[in-house]
Amino acid sequence: MEDSQTKARILIEALPYIRAFSGKTFVIKYGGSTRGKNPGDDSDGGDISFADDLVLLVHIGIRPVVIHGGGPEITRMMDRMGLSSRFVDGLRVTDREGMEVVEMVLSGKINRELVTLVQQRGGRAVGLAGRDGNLLVGEQKSPDLGRVGKVRSVNTEVLDLLDRHRYVTIVAPVGVDDAGNPLNTNADEAASEIAGALKAEKLIMMTDTPGVMGKDKKLLQSLSPSRVRDLLDDGTIHGGMVPKIAGCLKALDSGVQKVHIIDGRIPHALLLEIFTPEGVGTEIRRDDA
Repeated sequence: MEDSQTKARILIEALPYIRAFSGKTFVIKYGGSTRGKNPGDDSDGGDISFADDLVLLVHIGIRPVVIHGGGPEITRMMDRMGLSSRFVDGLRVTDREGMEVVEMVLSGKINRELVTLVQQRGGRAVGLAGRDGNLLVGEQKSPDLGRVGKVRSVNTEVLDLLDRHRYVTIVAPVGVDDAGNPLNTNADEAASEIAGALKAEKLIMMTDTPGVMGKDKKLLQSLSPSRVRDLLDDGTIHGGMVPKIAGCLKALDSGVQKVHIIDGRIPHALLLEIFTPEGVGTEIRRDDA
């Protein structure tokens, strides 16, 4: 009986959040470094709990749009094929052969696995690449980086169409240029741009870190953009977190209401961040919120 009462209390505590967010759009970046077990594995891996969270969100009226990464798997595949991986400022230099591997892993493998898993867990999902329907149109960041893309525009029509039929949309960050050539697009950037174009309620970055950490190595649970800029200026936010934070700030400037950076390795981190007062990561709220 006590266990049942605990479950009931949890549901009641979540009710205000369910009411507030029903009908809202959440854009979720699911990092490649946070991925768990593959479909068909009997253990309750990270991918399975993530898929369960997505299915629940849809059933309570929330619109989830997922953009996934896949850097570690791309590197492993390139190693198997005898291709070298080279990075400049955290971006993978992508030549023609490398671009083929990127598409094969992101669009052909990871995207398909996540779509299959959501449907196995009781949801309906459609997988897209950013080049489908000109969802992510861009241009090369630099000739030195090869086919690495910078997003110039987002076509949300295909996302709106799928939302009307209550599908979970799962996007592989492979964009396209004006000539129809594929572009290897950073998943954080793609998620930020899509969230801004949709004027999403939330952009949730699922990473392999707890969130934004202070100089004392303690989690900073709630920040404003102005406070974030102070932390950038004094070096508290550094390294790989800098471009991620830049994308978060751009999303807020584009109309996103709140951004969250959470540890996607925690089982059901998505639900814990959304439906509990304390959350599990860092939230960055608009200055006018």
